[in-house]
Order: sequence, then structure tokens, then C-alpha cells
Amino acid sequence: MAGKITNILNLEIPAGKAQPAPPLGPMLGANGVNIGQFIKEFNEKTMELMKQFGGADVKVKCILTIYADRSFDLKIWSPVTSNLILWKLKQPKGSGEPNKTKIWKLTKKDLEEIAQLKKWDMNSDNLESMMKSIAGTAKNMWIDIEK
Repeated sequence: MAGKITNILNLEIPAGKAQPAPPLGPMLGANGVNIGQFIKEFNEKTMELMKQFGGADVKVKCILTIYADRSFDLKIWSPVTSNLILWKLKQPKGSGEPNKTKIWKLTKKDLEEIAQLKKWDMNSDNLESMMKSIAGTAKNMWIDIEK
């Protein structure tokens, strides 16, 4: 960490699969970040996470703080909730007919497993409230929750 902060970027990048291709590369370059250094550091920090999810494209939230001297700090968060839901359902993407067809269901056990994966960056210590938050995301994705 050195000097004045010039920018803070909130990014969602597939774990272990950062590439200099658009849109990431040009965005980093425009902010003065060494693209190769960022990609190497991000991929190293998220490789275990990618292995944990069987190589699936699970997006990870990260905060990139960029300083005036072109150095940066990278903070990695847990995977994006919607990606964890799709991973749990073993689906590559959401419904092709949102608001018309609910074709998948999550169980309470699924919600609990996702909550355990996200517990360290959610704003609650209560498992039930974390599960309700995840259920809300699932409902917005047009996915049913088993009672």
C-alpha cells in the first residue's frame, strides 16, 4: 500500500480464470494496473476455490484498490450467490423463460450449504437469516424453494 488511492473497482471474475481479454484487460489498463501481475495474483488466490467447485465458472467478488504509484491491493470475497445457486443445481445458466417457468428447486439443505460457503462475507451471523437472503436470490432467479 503506497500513497493516494486513485480508484476502487468492484469486480466479478470467474475463479482461477482471469484473462487479459475484454472487458477485464482494458478496464485494468485504463486504471494503470499491471494486467499480468493482477491476473497472476488473482488466479493464484482463487485456484483452490475453482478446484473446490470442480472447475465450474463460479464468479468471485473482489475489490481492487488502485494507488497513485500504480500498485494495488486485491481483496477476494466469496463466490457470487447466484453462481453458487446454479452450481448447486448443476445448471450452467438460469431459466430461458424467466417469470414463466420454474424448473428447478432448492432444498433447505442446499440453502444451508450455500450459507456455509458465504458466511464469512454476509452481514449476519444468524444461519436462518442468511438462508432467507439466499432464498430471496433464488426466488428472483425464478427458482422454487422446497418447504
